Amino acid sequence: MDDAYCETPAPAPGPVDAGPPYAECVLCRKPTEYPESTKGSTLCPVCAWQEAGRNACSG
Repeated sequence: MDDAYCETPAPAPGPVDAGPPYAECVLCRKPTEYPESTKGSTLCPVCAWQEAGRNACSG
């Protein structure tokens, strides 16, 4: 039996983010796609999508 077949591959290195510091989502605290200098409440894409669904169904 070939031992290389059963070996677990080394984990891939995580993505390196070389961009500016990003603002935190006001709901989940994850980084958003907006810079920290953005004014107002910033939402990550997931929270923005959920908020749009809540607003669409509330009326």
